[in-house]
Amino acid sequence: MSFAELNVWTFIMVIATLLLSMLIAGALKYFIPALKKTLIPVSVLGGILLLVISTVVYFAAGDYLFNLAAYGDGSDGSMTGMEVLELITYHCLGIGFIASGMRNSKKKFTKKRAGEIFDSGVTTVNGYLIQAFAGLIITLVAVWGIGTDGMISAAGILLAFGFGQGTGQALNYGKIYENEYGFEGGANFGLTVAALGFLVACIGGVIYINHMRRKGLIRIDTSVRRNTLADYEDENEIPAVSSLDKMTVQFAIVLAIYAVSFGIMYGLSLAFDSLADTLFGFNFLIGVLLTIPAKMLLNKLYDKKIVRKRIINNYMMDRISGFAFDLMIVAGVAAIQLPLLATYWPVLLLLAVAGTLLTFFYVNFVSKKLFPSYRHEQFLAFFGMLTGTASTGMILLREVDGSYRTPASENLVYQSLPAMVFGFPLMFLATWAPQSNWSALWVCIIVGVCFVALNIVLFRRSIFKKRFATRTSDGSDAADDGGTYDETAAAEGEPASGGAAADTGGAEPPAA
Repeated sequence: MSFAELNVWTFIMVIATLLLSMLIAGALKYFIPALKKTLIPVSVLGGILLLVISTVVYFAAGDYLFNLAAYGDGSDGSMTGMEVLELITYHCLGIGFIASGMRNSKKKFTKKRAGEIFDSGVTTVNGYLIQAFAGLIITLVAVWGIGTDGMISAAGILLAFGFGQGTGQALNYGKIYENEYGFEGGANFGLTVAALGFLVACIGGVIYINHMRRKGLIRIDTSVRRNTLADYEDENEIPAVSSLDKMTVQFAIVLAIYAVSFGIMYGLSLAFDSLADTLFGFNFLIGVLLTIPAKMLLNKLYDKKIVRKRIINNYMMDRISGFAFDLMIVAGVAAIQLPLLATYWPVLLLLAVAGTLLTFFYVNFVSKKLFPSYRHEQFLAFFGMLTGTASTGMILLREVDGSYRTPASENLVYQSLPAMVFGFPLMFLATWAPQSNWSALWVCIIVGVCFVALNIVLFRRSIFKKRFATRTSDGSDAADDGGTYDETAAAEGEPASGGAAADTGGAEPPAA
């Protein structure tokens, strides 16, 4: 191998271009007030810049920007730049989730706050379900009724992954549908749905904030939490700088867990060869599940005094996940190949409109009924997450609750455990749906039934009002108001007892 060969530099050139696009996007947001007001994440804006450039290059030079020789054109058997973008999107999803999952949590919640977090998780899953249901209806009609060329009837379920879970999962399932079920441009379809979701989150969120501000129902919160020394080096932790840098230790743990997850997926794929693509689509989930025994092992080592200094630093894990998710988003948006989607635009626009309206009205209804004392903050957190990612939800939330006085930020972080428990079956349904038009229809029906059932769980207090009233009257279900938003304290600018103690770093946190 010669270092003068272009394929040696492919990966570096792609990464450098992605990071440079985010720097330019950050500068544009700083100097153009209109862009700043949109609240669009820098990673999304950077991806859009590269998408525009890549499309212009396609029509001018006959190929996409990242397929040019400087980025690896695949002529010598190496990966093309576009393949590198998909690789980055795929791996950053797993790395980001593992880093978020390794965070330590010392938080103890009251029974009432635990109930609110549970409700937040169920609301998140219901958001996925209503998106999947609407998406499947649209694509079933498009395939069965209209006969859209190249599309499969299960394509609509990508609305739940693109809007509800973001770029990484949209690419994962889009790729599976493309490789295994003949969905032409499936990966690009999923990435485009995710990109539209980010735009919906930012533009829709800003419209909502401005409308509610004009009505006097919310105010812009300019207060910001500043990092302290404890964020970088908490008590009884390994030092930040020694013979081995503290950040190196965090990266080593994350990548070691990811390597073990690869071993598990590879072993299972040997046993179930026909499910190889599906198994490797669960890279993030297996990684997250492995963080649980990893943290248990570390805690056991601490208890036995075998390891005397705490190894995991939450702030640095947030930085790793934040970097991974930023890179995932910019790479995912930049990887979209618009000309390949020419025949799908009517369906894509229908999916975007349906996903936006249903998510907006459902989340607004839930926030009003279940989180009345901080409904607007909770709505923005939910809406941003269910159309973009958790980091998008946090961006919108910061506009009205910059110091995290309300529990909305905690709900956004800790809802991931109940959301994962209830949402896990959706991933298996997504692999069954594309097998035939009838299987897509059955999955649509199952998703609708699950949505109704989980709403009964979510609104259990209203539906079974007498039972809950009896339990409360005899004291068995009573709980102090520990984490509930204190409107008086908020009005005076003081944090409520349930407010989030720290910024989550813009990551999309999984179950810990």
